[in-house]
Amino acid sequence: MGASQRRIAMLSVHSCPVGNLGAKDTGGMSVYIRELARELGKQGLLVDIYTRVHAPKDKQIYRLSQNAQLIHLRAGEDEEIHKLAVYTYLPNFADNLENFRRQNSLNYDLVFSHYWLSGRVGQYLQHRWNVPHVMMFHTLGAIKNAIGIGEDELELRIETERHLAGNRHHTIATTEKEKEELIRHYGASPERISVIPCGVNLELFQPVDKKMAKQQLGFGDDKIILFVGRISPLKGIDQLIRAMTYLQNGQGLRLVIIGGDENSQSEMERLQKLSRKLHIESSVTFLGMIKHEKLPCFYSAADVCVIPSYYESFGLVALESMACGTPVVANNVGDLKSIIHQGGTGYVVMDNAPHCLAEKIALLLSKSSPGMKSALSIRESVTRFSWSHIAQEIIRECRLVLANYSAHGH
Repeated sequence: MGASQRRIAMLSVHSCPVGNLGAKDTGGMSVYIRELARELGKQGLLVDIYTRVHAPKDKQIYRLSQNAQLIHLRAGEDEEIHKLAVYTYLPNFADNLENFRRQNSLNYDLVFSHYWLSGRVGQYLQHRWNVPHVMMFHTLGAIKNAIGIGEDELELRIETERHLAGNRHHTIATTEKEKEELIRHYGASPERISVIPCGVNLELFQPVDKKMAKQQLGFGDDKIILFVGRISPLKGIDQLIRAMTYLQNGQGLRLVIIGGDENSQSEMERLQKLSRKLHIESSVTFLGMIKHEKLPCFYSAADVCVIPSYYESFGLVALESMACGTPVVANNVGDLKSIIHQGGTGYVVMDNAPHCLAEKIALLLSKSSPGMKSALSIRESVTRFSWSHIAQEIIRECRLVLANYSAHGH
C-alpha cells in the first residue's frame, strides 16, 4: 500500500473516539479506532475519522497525531442521542461528509467503517466515490439477542448487519469466533473475512509499583479486585458482586468498579442495591468514569482484574491489565482464551457463575497458583499486541483489498 499516497475515511458515526470512556456508547471500539488511526498515521497513511457532533463544545477538527485527525459533522441535534435515533440522521451525516470532502478537496482511496450504523454510511460512500469498503462490526446484534441479557437488538440492526455482511468488500474480525459467527448468522463469505486482533498502547499501559499505586489511590493495604468497562447488564457485573460473598471470610478486600455515566444510572443503582442486599456495600466502590490515561495506576494497584462479561467481541481490558502486569480472571468470551495463559497470567472460566469467578480470584489473591508469572512476564505475554504490529497487519489487508478492487475493474 503506497502509504504516503493513501487516504482513508474512517467512520465512527455514533461513538466519538475522544468521548468519555465507560459511558453508555463509548468503550473498547472508541479506543480501538483512536489508537489504530494514530498508528496508521505514524506509518504514513492519511486518516480522517468522521463522527457526529455530540455536544456544542465539540471542535470540528481534532488533531490526533501526525497524519490522523478526527472530524465532527452535524447529524441531528448537537447532543447525545440514543444510537438508534442516529439511524434517522445517517443520510444527513453522509451529505455533510461529502460537503466537507468537496470543500477541502479531499479524495479517499478506501472507506473503513466501524459498527453497523457507520457501515450504512460506508456502503453509500463506496458507491458514490467508487472505492472499496472495509468494515468492522465490533459486536453483532444476532449474538446479543442469542445471549438474552439486557435490551433486545431490533430487527433493523440484524437485517442491516446481514445486508452489510454480504455487500462490503472486506470484513476485519478481531477473533476466529467472530468470523465463524458472521458466517453462521449472516451468511458472510469466509474468503472476505480476515482476523486481526485488537492492540494495546504499551507506552501508556506500563506497570507501576503496586504499593505506590495503592497509596496514591488511597487503597491502603486492601486487596483490590478491579472491573473496568461500561456499566451494562451484558458486562456481568452483578455476577462479580455476588462472587464477593464467597471471598468475604477475610477482611481488607475491595471491589473497585470503574465506568458508567448518567445514562447508566439505573443499572448502577441496581448494582448498588444488590451490594447492599448482600451486605457487602462497604467492600464495593463505584468510581464512575476515569480518564484513560489514569487507568494504568488502577490496573497496577489491582491484585486481579476481572472480566465477568456475557459477551465481548475481543476483551481489550485484558490486554490493558496484563500490559500493566496484573493477572486477569475472565469468562470465556472474545479472544481471552488465547490471550490468558491458564494459571500463568490469569484464568479463563467456562461460566461466569459467582462461585467459578470467586474460586479463581481466590487463587490469585492467595498467590497459590504455582505457575503464576511475575508482573514483567505477564506484560511480556501481550507485547505481540502492540499497535504498531496490529497497524502493519491492517495495512497489509487494505493493500490486498485495493489490489483486488483494481484487478476487478471497479
